[in-house]
Amino acid sequence: MKWQVIEAVQRSGKLLSVLLPEFRADRDVVLAAVGHDGAALQFASPELRADRSVVMTAVGKFGPALQDASRELQANPEVVLTALGQDGAALQYASAELRAERTVVLLALESGGSLAFEYASPELRADRDMVLTAVMWDGESLKFASPDLKADREVVLAAVMENGTALQHAAAELRADRGLVRAAVFQSSGWALEFASPDLQADSELQHLAKRRRR
Repeated sequence: MKWQVIEAVQRSGKLLSVLLPEFRADRDVVLAAVGHDGAALQFASPELRADRSVVMTAVGKFGPALQDASRELQANPEVVLTALGQDGAALQYASAELRAERTVVLLALESGGSLAFEYASPELRADRDMVLTAVMWDGESLKFASPDLKADREVVLAAVMENGTALQHAAAELRADRGLVRAAVFQSSGWALEFASPDLQADSELQHLAKRRRR
């Protein structure tokens, strides 16, 4: 019977959800299920969601399965880094301590882009060097930077040079900065102009540049 169950979950890991508790607590069955579909971890017994090998298998297939791991494993660097290598947005399920670790957040950014930066600790989202790195990888990370850094011209320029429409996340005074807006309009094929201050949106030279870039 057990081997029939294993064969079944190897074909569809989510079948684990309808199995008897004895099978959801069986390590061989659960390993087979999460080996097919990491999201099946949510149906495993609490004991197996605290089993490092089971969780490593699950997050290696599906990074966000980290949310179903035990708290101890959400704080385990190797488990978390494995999850982030699969999907940077899994950072949201890591422990607060790891979300404050620069190397952990950098891996999340590399794998998940701006979506991952939302889940970095407030301290790192207020760290100028960290934010500069984040926006150079994905300009949209500016959205999650601290207010002070959204008003930092060098940071915002780095963001719009990577993604011109990141201008929308800049402080109001920088959306009125002609040189910065021009760089954003140029990079974004013109579309960033809609995020500039009203005066610059009406600027004939910038309007002409935007039209030219859209062709």
